[in-house]
Order: sequence, then C-alpha cells, then structure tokens
Amino acid sequence: MFTQELPRIRNWINGQFVDLAASPLSSEPMQYLPVTSPHNAKIIGHVPLSSAADVAEAVAAAKEAFPAWSGRTMKDRAGILIRFHALMTKHADALSDMVVLEHGKNKAEALASVSRGQDLVEYAMSLPHVSRTKILEVSRGITCYDSHVPLGVVSSIVPFNFPLMVPLWTLSVAIVMGNTMVLKPSEKVPYTMTKVVELLKEAGLPDGVVNLVNGTVEAVNALIDHPDVKAVTFAGTSQIAEIIAQRCHRLNKRVLALGGAKNYTVSAPDCDIEMTSTDVVESYSGCSGESCMAPSVLLTIGHQQDLIDKIVSKSAAIRPGSLDGQMGPVIDQVSLDTITRRISEAEDSGARILVDGRRWTKERQEGYWVGPTVILHTNKQDALLHEELFGPVLSILKVDTAEEAIALENANPYGNGAGIYTSSGATADFFIRRFNAGMCGINVGSPVPREPFSFGGWNKSRFGNHCDITGDGGVEFFSMRKKVTTKWAPQENASWMS
Repeated sequence: MFTQELPRIRNWINGQFVDLAASPLSSEPMQYLPVTSPHNAKIIGHVPLSSAADVAEAVAAAKEAFPAWSGRTMKDRAGILIRFHALMTKHADALSDMVVLEHGKNKAEALASVSRGQDLVEYAMSLPHVSRTKILEVSRGITCYDSHVPLGVVSSIVPFNFPLMVPLWTLSVAIVMGNTMVLKPSEKVPYTMTKVVELLKEAGLPDGVVNLVNGTVEAVNALIDHPDVKAVTFAGTSQIAEIIAQRCHRLNKRVLALGGAKNYTVSAPDCDIEMTSTDVVESYSGCSGESCMAPSVLLTIGHQQDLIDKIVSKSAAIRPGSLDGQMGPVIDQVSLDTITRRISEAEDSGARILVDGRRWTKERQEGYWVGPTVILHTNKQDALLHEELFGPVLSILKVDTAEEAIALENANPYGNGAGIYTSSGATADFFIRRFNAGMCGINVGSPVPREPFSFGGWNKSRFGNHCDITGDGGVEFFSMRKKVTTKWAPQENASWMS
C-alpha cells in the first residue's frame, strides 16, 4: 500500500482534471513537488505548484457557475449533498485508505475522520430546515424580515492534518448557502480531495461549483488577492493565520483564519482516574498528536501519582503502525526533527522524560516515526508548557490550587481548548467560567463541538471575522443578511375583499 506511486495530481477546474496553465512537467520540473507517505518516506506522487494564472482559471469557473447555482433553492442544493453523503458511505474504505497513505493516521482514525466529515455534510443537508430567518411586525403597519444571501466565490485554504474532514468544514455549508468555491488542499496531502470532487460530480454537483487548485504560497496569495474571491478561510499555524488575515483586511475581504493552540487539561483530586487517564492518552496521542484540539498540557491539582502512573503505562503500551489502536507517523521530516529536538531541549532543561517516544525514531529506519512521549515538568517556565508542538507529546505539571491552574491556563496566548476532569459539578462550573478558551470540556479529552454548535477558538487561535467556522458560525460567515422593512398603503377601494 505504501510503495506504489500514484498518478500525478492535477487541478480540478470546471468539473474536470486539468494540467497547469504553464509548461508541462517534462520541461519545468520545479512546477511539481513530490508527495511522500509518512510511513516510509517514499514518494507516492507529485503535486502541481499552481500559478496565479491557474488560480484565475479556477476562480473564473466558479464565478461563471455562481448565478445558476445561487439561483437554485437551498433544498435543491442540499439534495445533492444527500446523494454525496451516500457516496461517502459507499466509498468510506477507499477514502480512509487514502488518508492513511498520505497522512499517516491509523485505519480507525481515518475511518472516523470520514464519519466526522459526514457529520458536517449532514448539518449542511439540514440547512433548509434549520437555517431560519426572522420576520417581525416591529411597529404598527411596519414589518421587518431578513434573508441569507450568498457571497459569491469563496476560497478555503486547508491544512494537512485532516485531509478530508477539515475541507468539509467549509465546503459543505458554503455551497448549500449558494456560494461556489475554490479550495486549496495542503500540498502534503493532495490526493484525498481528488476523490472527493469526483464523488461530488457523481452526486450531481454542477461543474464549476467546487474547484481544486494545488500549490503553496503563490496559489494562496493569488486566491487572497483575486478581486472575485469574496471570502477566505484558512487553518494552520497562528503565524500564517495572522499574515493571511492581515492581507485580507487590507483588501477589505471577509476572512476567518484559524491558528495554533496550546490546550490545557486540569485534573482535580476527585477525578475518575481510569476515565481521565484513558481520555488524556487517547487525545494527546490520537492522530499522532497532529490536532489543534489535542490536550498537550495536563495540570494535576495536588499529588496525583496514581493518575500519572496510569497515563505512563497506557502511553508506553501504544505500538507503531496503521492498525486499530496503533499510532502512525508524523507528517514529514521537518515535523519529526522539531518534535525530537523539543523533547531533548525539555530533558536538558531538567524535565523528566517518563515515556520517551524518541526510541521509535531510532528503531524504525524508514518514515517519520516518534512515539507517545510523557514529560514531567517542575518549572512553570518550561517552553513546552507554553508553546505549540504538533506531535504526540504530553507535558504534566503539578499545581497546588485551582487558582494556580487557572492562572497558567489564562496566561496561554492561545485560546482553542481547555478541559477539566472532576466528579463535582461545582468544580466543573468553577473552571468552565474561568477558562480563557473558545471550546471547553468537562470530562472530555478533546472538546470539539458538534453541529449546530460551532468550531472556533479565541485569542491567537483565531484571526479575522469574529465567526466560528462550522455549524451556525459557518452559516453566518458564508452569507450576508439582507434586511427588508415593509409598509403598505391602505387601499382606497377594498370593496372587492368583502
């Protein structure tokens, strides 16, 4: 599965795969990047580096498709997603295998990401029923009502860590709301979405409604700068998210750019040790820690050695691989080097390595492997307690009081997720009221909201328009509200009514 080279990726524009607008591969080899499988670092294909001309071609197709698509009823548009949802079920194995191959998730995680993508599609399917507008008699003889109006051509720039699920965050709601889209997959995982657009066409989606352009910085900048692109979404690092948001703001363009995270979990002395240890281990190591909702810091209130021992034993029992219960590799060599270097720096600064994932790196000769790592800190200033590390690393710090835990969490410049493990409702309420994060959990390892509730953090985890990206927040982001105020003059002759 991990050695066969796949066909060269092409852009998807106006309902078909197309080559780059520039010269072919044979004369311009730098127009393509190799795509490697994290399992063994072998090249599985090549992805094109789209130019501004390629982006313009995709935007033109989306713009041409917009009038007819937005002119359909919402129910009609949602009906296509109903058929698409059925096709996702039929092809779940093929989609998940592609995620395993190009990203490195284990099979169960990949299937779960397909299922979660279907959840997002289901919400979009329901919009004709749940996306209600308002009408009210606001004064005698005066009535106001509003309606959702699509924006036009919108763009999504998506990350590598969930090759199918995250694109469906935006694609599903955006097109049901009447928009057309140009989506740029991550150049590290471009293959999964090529299957998705084929399924969308099979479901009946008209040509030009969804287009794919591949590439890196030039493609991103061209999408942002194109005057016919009315809104941009992005998910990735906070540094790039802020740059993208600022570029869009200079153009007065609607933008929602999601950044990084440093998510704190607090364990109270009355927490259920078995549940807490299982949830924490599964959440920080799941998907190889490549999740912006992974709980990378655990603050234990008081001495909780039994909990730490459970976390250590469960972490140490995880094995490398792509089968259920195993943990896959991280995405590339740069990521692997960064993770192992940061573990070594923590060790050099005096932190204790309770479970050392660097042994996987030494034992496996091919691929980008680092195992679950548990680090016990004693210094509150240690970098890993404050800086994002996209990998399977859990930092543990003992604190003496609830107030100390809150102070540490609140000082975090990010604001994506936070959680509390406790058996007390009052304790849970104390923390939830004080956490400085957009998505909070009570006895939940990774508190990702489900639709209609929206995904979105605070502070340095989100830049741009103050909407969330999924659920009700996505509906608002991908539409404008048109407000209408009406008054009718009395009829002078209304005898025909009696």
